[in-house]
Amino acid sequence: MLLIHCPHCDEARPEIEFAHGGEAHVARPLRPAEMDDAAWGRFLFFRANPKGMHAERWRHAHGCQRFFNVLRDTRTDEIAASYLTGAPRPDLPSAPRPDPEAAAAAPSRPEA
Repeated sequence: MLLIHCPHCDEARPEIEFAHGGEAHVARPLRPAEMDDAAWGRFLFFRANPKGMHAERWRHAHGCQRFFNVLRDTRTDEIAASYLTGAPRPDLPSAPRPDPEAAAAAPSRPEA
């Protein structure tokens, strides 16, 4: 069982208290209505699936109900860091940055 540290509650709790929210640090389109179907499909469905360190969004569903980010190694399930949404990603040598080529072609704004 994973123990996940909630930075809002400042305690490590069992994984069953949390809900996975997908990839963290995904830039949202500024004008989604102007995107063609292919660009919209890339934004909705194409996400990084690395073997190794990955930034993910989690929600403490059976606790404070708040979202935060986690750096988790997908090979071992080891959690390297948890940090508040909106905070910069911790610098870890093995934490890849998002691939700008994978982002949708529409203009975007940083994560809120």
